[in-house]
Amino acid sequence: MAIDKSQIEAKLGQVIDPYMETDLVTSKAVKSIEQFGDNWTIQIQLGYPAAGYFDTLKQEILKTLSEIEGIGEVEVNVTNQVKSHAVQQNLKPLAGIKNVIAVASGKGGVGKSTTAVNLALALQAEGASVGILDADIYGPSIPRMLGCKGQPESSDGKSLEPMIGHGIQSMSIGYLVEEDTPMIWRGPMVTQALEQLLNDTRWNDVDYLIIDLPPGTGDIQLTLAQRIPVSGAVIVTTPQDIALLDARKGLKMFEKVEVPVLGIIENMSIHICSQCGHSEHIFGEGGGARMSEEHGVDLLGSLPLDIHIREQADSGNPTVAAMADSQISTIYREVARRTAAKLATKARDHSAAFPNIVIQNN
Repeated sequence: MAIDKSQIEAKLGQVIDPYMETDLVTSKAVKSIEQFGDNWTIQIQLGYPAAGYFDTLKQEILKTLSEIEGIGEVEVNVTNQVKSHAVQQNLKPLAGIKNVIAVASGKGGVGKSTTAVNLALALQAEGASVGILDADIYGPSIPRMLGCKGQPESSDGKSLEPMIGHGIQSMSIGYLVEEDTPMIWRGPMVTQALEQLLNDTRWNDVDYLIIDLPPGTGDIQLTLAQRIPVSGAVIVTTPQDIALLDARKGLKMFEKVEVPVLGIIENMSIHICSQCGHSEHIFGEGGGARMSEEHGVDLLGSLPLDIHIREQADSGNPTVAAMADSQISTIYREVARRTAAKLATKARDHSAAFPNIVIQNN
């Protein structure tokens, strides 16, 4: 009995992408189904970086298609392409940047910057081009965490070349002042500095620009919401009740300014003793899961309280770069896939497809 394309497509409709939470046909990941005699070639293109998931998906497709009686050899090619997604009304995506993802926390001390750097590295490990902007003007930490030293160069005297650390493009006020120099500035100066760091940097074809925000819901956050085109936000918290209380404020802030919250990352969720292996929920248990349920947002992942994460970030060699095959790096990469896939479900930006129409009275 001859096999036709509709049978192949029907079977692909049974393969669920766990990150998009739907099947491959519904998510429009099936780009082509071609027949060559008794053999088939299938092209799958995901809308988010997922290099670590390609082989798993390929094997699942082959297993599902093998259920079709009499099917010949099947070749499956899996790739990904990151698109630019919609931002706040009246704003347009920035040149050289497809998507901006804000990483925020309600309070300090929850490991937000460490999470932001490792998320950036994990997105890169999954196949994306990534940049990170240090928006914490008073307490910049990205230069040290990425191990970048020196000052950015300027080829034209007007713009800055991003600093590169572990393949990540970055910019921070920390590159422009001495590490121990305090920024004794009022709010307007801080927000102007943030806009200049963002707009005066020559970002080079970045799929995702991670913005590491300072804690709270102050001037920087308001500037970000009103004047910087953000595709989505991620909230970092610990399971501690006080941290969750402040994290809820950050989440509500993004909802009010119509920036979609892609999910919550629970940091320091459990501590495992390096000596005896005993596990303990030092900061409480299940707080991130409860918060995600209450507010209808995804829990993107839970990370342990581990001394290596702190040591490696302090030394300029973050965990995803230093221990690429570790369990912790696997969690970060899983979080990266979930974050990018959640963004891929949002509306795309089509402004580049339309010409600017100018009406003049001559």
